[in-house]
Formats: sequence, C-alpha cells, structure tokens
Amino acid sequence: MSNFTIRRFGMEDFRAAAALLSLIWSEPVTAKQLQDEEESIPQPGQLHYDEEGRLMGWDRPKWVAVNGGGEVIGYAIAWRAPWNEPGSLNVTLVVHPDERGRGAGRALSREVREWACMVKASRLVCFMRENDGASLSFAERRGYLLERHTFESVLDLSSFTDQALLPSIRSAESSGIMFVTLKDEPGEAQERKLHELYRIAHQDIPGYNEDFPWFEEWKKWSINLAGVRPEYVHIAKDGDRYVGVVTLQQNEQTQAMYHQFTGVLPEYRGRRIGLALKLLAIQTARAAGVPYLRTHNDSLNGPMLRINRDLLGFQAVPGNFKMVCSLE
Repeated sequence: MSNFTIRRFGMEDFRAAAALLSLIWSEPVTAKQLQDEEESIPQPGQLHYDEEGRLMGWDRPKWVAVNGGGEVIGYAIAWRAPWNEPGSLNVTLVVHPDERGRGAGRALSREVREWACMVKASRLVCFMRENDGASLSFAERRGYLLERHTFESVLDLSSFTDQALLPSIRSAESSGIMFVTLKDEPGEAQERKLHELYRIAHQDIPGYNEDFPWFEEWKKWSINLAGVRPEYVHIAKDGDRYVGVVTLQQNEQTQAMYHQFTGVLPEYRGRRIGLALKLLAIQTARAAGVPYLRTHNDSLNGPMLRINRDLLGFQAVPGNFKMVCSLE
C-alpha cells in the first residue's frame, strides 16, 4: 500500500488538479482555467431540498490524495449546479497512473460517497473514457451502471477540403437563411435570442433531462467561456429570428477548437442548416490555423453523427460513458 493521506482541496492544488484532469479529459486544462471557474461560482455553496426532499442548489467540495513526499497523486470533486437534475451529484475522480491500485482511488471514492450521503443525494453521475477499462471496472465495483454513451470525433484540418460541400451554404441562403456571427450582432438583445435558441435546441438532445440555466448563468458557461469569441459563434437567421447556431471554443494549449454546441430549431431541421453552420465553423478554424476540430454527440443522435462523420469526415476517437450510481 502506498503511503498517502486524504485532505480537502486547497488553493495551492490547482496546478496539480489541472495536470491530473488533463490525463483523462479529451483536451488539456490549465490551473488558471480551473481557478477562474472556481472564482465565478458563488461561495459557499447553498444546498437545499425541494418539496419531495430531493437535493437542490449548488456546491462543489474537492479532495486530494497526497503521498509521503507531499505530491498530489489523486483528485476528486463532487459538484452540482442549480439546474442539475434534483438529487444528482456529478463526480470526477482521477489518480495518477503510477499510483493506481494502491488505495488512493478507493479512499477518495469513500470521501465522495460519505459527503453525498450526508447531503442526502440520491445518485452520483460520472463520465469516463470508453477505452479506460480499469476505471470502468473500478466504477462498476462501486455500483455505477452505464446509462449513456457519447461519441467523440476529430477532424484533421490539414487535409480537409470543403469545396464539394459549399453548395449547402448557398442552398440555405437561397431559402432565405442568413448567416452572421455574434461579432456582427453584439448586444444583450441578441444574446437573449441566442439563449432562447440554446434552450429550445437542448430539449431534443438525447438524454438531456435538466432545467436550462437562466440567461446570466448560460452566458457565463457558454459565450463567456475562455476560448470562446464572438466571431466563433456562427448564427443562422430567418429574418430577425435566430434558428441555428454553432459555437467554437479554442484550447490555449493545443490551439485546437471544440464544437462547444450545435443546435437548430426543430421546425428548421432537415434543410442542411446545421451542415452549413458546421462548414462555416470549419472555415473559421482553418483561417485561424487550427490543427484540428473536436466534437461529440450522443450515440442516439443519428442525424448529427451522420453530418459529422459521413458528410464532414470527422474520425472516431474514444468517447465517454455516462455512469450512474443510485444511492437510494
């Protein structure tokens, strides 16, 4: 057994947490990003319960495992946002590969479980790479069951040619659809139209069963995120109505971009508006010298998967399993 201790997370641990999370996330994260995220959330957390006794509100306790030399070898966070499903807590737990199998993961998991039971959470939700068999087995032994599968796909922009697909943009435009960016139409009124588009489009994402964030919180976690710029938000318009959007987010370490969100209003689907928006996003990424684009979609979202892989040439990479543990 390794010599380690478990303690609550401190301000000095952001760098170590970022290094550990970058081992399991599809794109790396910096200590500054984690710290900026933490500072954007009101402290302390405020948990409460609805009329059915289900956990509500927000909080985000964190723990680290520290070895005998004072090095952080493991990190865990249990968190929820006000719009998360009542009763649920989201969990992320990671131990450095060189330290796995020595008890740190088990100890961190116990801390999370004890805190979750103390606040009367009804279920724990975590996401893990589909090709990480050891972590999946670890979770299954602790009562986690597979609920959903999210595919990930990557497009190498060095070899992408879009000439054959450009007619999709012209076809959408010929039917009265205009394409702009948020940089072209700044201001709160336009942002509120975009918020409503996001809200409606989210309702049809397979597996989405949460409340949608109110405007100020949506803005914080969508268009004000680090790496998102107004010119990276491509919008499809029918007159003054916003009917489709693609938002890109650039990673400062890899310089790659992530399709942070793609959405089209239900009554405008089937007109290749989503494809046209994705092409415009690809053009933006290529103009910025981006090496690759990354995107994801639920395994049940066949139309989006067809656009990404069949029409645009995104290649499959390991995705994520949503694992859920019932505490009731």
